[in-house]
Amino acid sequence: MSPQMIELLILVAVAAFVLLRLKSVIGTRTGYEAPPEHRAPGYDNGAPAAETQRAEPPAEEMALRHALSQDARDALMAMRAAEPDFSLDDFLEGARSAYEMVLMAFEEGDRQTLQNLLTPDVYRAFESVIATREAEGLKVEARFIGVRDIRVETASFDPETSEADVTLRFVGEMITAVRDPENRIVEGDPNEIRRQTDVWTFSRVMGAPNPNWLLSATGD
Repeated sequence: MSPQMIELLILVAVAAFVLLRLKSVIGTRTGYEAPPEHRAPGYDNGAPAAETQRAEPPAEEMALRHALSQDARDALMAMRAAEPDFSLDDFLEGARSAYEMVLMAFEEGDRQTLQNLLTPDVYRAFESVIATREAEGLKVEARFIGVRDIRVETASFDPETSEADVTLRFVGEMITAVRDPENRIVEGDPNEIRRQTDVWTFSRVMGAPNPNWLLSATGD
């Protein structure tokens, strides 16, 4: 074999070695390659696994069927018939926010906010407690932690007046402490999270221009 042939074989071997190393570092690409696709659990090669092929019912439908009496389901469907835009999911989300707003407004003595969220009878009951607290010189420190659970207890609808009532059970968590004029704690604990359960009824005339539901009754 001639020296030229030996030199050529050496160059080919070196080139092959270099190409092999490059492949091991940057991989092999042919034209445009889309970034790796993220696949949710239960999917294989783009096709849903057997247990995920059945479409889940809408969240609202699940809520209507979950632990509700037939009367409550019928009432909620009647509300939707009277006002097609009514959504139980949206209602529950609004009620969750209202629960926090009412509790904090009550603890802070915010009468204006309470007037906007409560019916007159419920407002008078809340305001009476606030007035008594103020007369005794008590101050409340409060912090809302969150809603642990919210569920529909009952629902009713009057087709003659279009008035709807939905009663919800809330399980919430707050930190509260009541101090007397000498700044002594007479109730609660500023370092303890307290869990409480409230059963509230919200009311509204379906189809009315005002979209707000008002707290119309409270109970345990």
